[in-house]
Amino acid sequence: IPVILNTSKTKAELSAITKELAITTPFIVENGAAVFIPISTFPQQPDDTIKVDNYWVKSFCLPRQHWLDILNDHCQDFHESYKGFSQLSVEQLITLTGLSAEKAAQARQRLFGEPLHWQGSESEKEAFIQLLCDLGANVLKGGRFLHVSGYCDKGQAMIWLASLYREHYNDSEVVTIALGDGDNDIAMLEAANIAVQVRSPVNDFPILKRQVSTIQSKGFGPQGWAESLQQLLSSKLTKGA
Repeated sequence: IPVILNTSKTKAELSAITKELAITTPFIVENGAAVFIPISTFPQQPDDTIKVDNYWVKSFCLPRQHWLDILNDHCQDFHESYKGFSQLSVEQLITLTGLSAEKAAQARQRLFGEPLHWQGSESEKEAFIQLLCDLGANVLKGGRFLHVSGYCDKGQAMIWLASLYREHYNDSEVVTIALGDGDNDIAMLEAANIAVQVRSPVNDFPILKRQVSTIQSKGFGPQGWAESLQQLLSSKLTKGA
């Protein structure tokens, strides 16, 4: 069962995490902005990908600098209400996230979007989001930050990657299980065969339109993730016995 990390984290962060976990599967970065596929995962390079280092890369979003230019050129009225990752020092990011110095430095290495720590009011935030949308950006509300990028999401990237696996195995019965706890996980959860809403200590379950093949964990975070997967895998094994 390939474990695919699909996250708001950067390529630098995920390169380190996959090495730590000793997994060599593809991963999806920055809320669906790009899929990084280790070369040799599939017999041949997938269409519409480019080779970067030891990966085949499929991008769904314009690069980070495009969004930084929009923020700098068109959002002057809100500059006092947020701090972007590009403005934060490693030390400030450590304070906000609790990350180690090494991991905070990796988190700042964005390729496709810009996370913002919002410090203004709720009404200002809604006006800010509307302005960015009018300028062609997409704003996702993550657990702690606003993520400014293009119209990409974890679901779109997951669907694209799952199609490669289906072609590779010549099997339309490839099943996707998605697990998430934030609004930026909704597109992924809606698109998966099975959706697991993981309980979060900081926000409610992500709200889904789908009514079937959904699970809500009892435990928080990693505990809820493991609990739900154990439940699903046990069910599958029992049915297959």
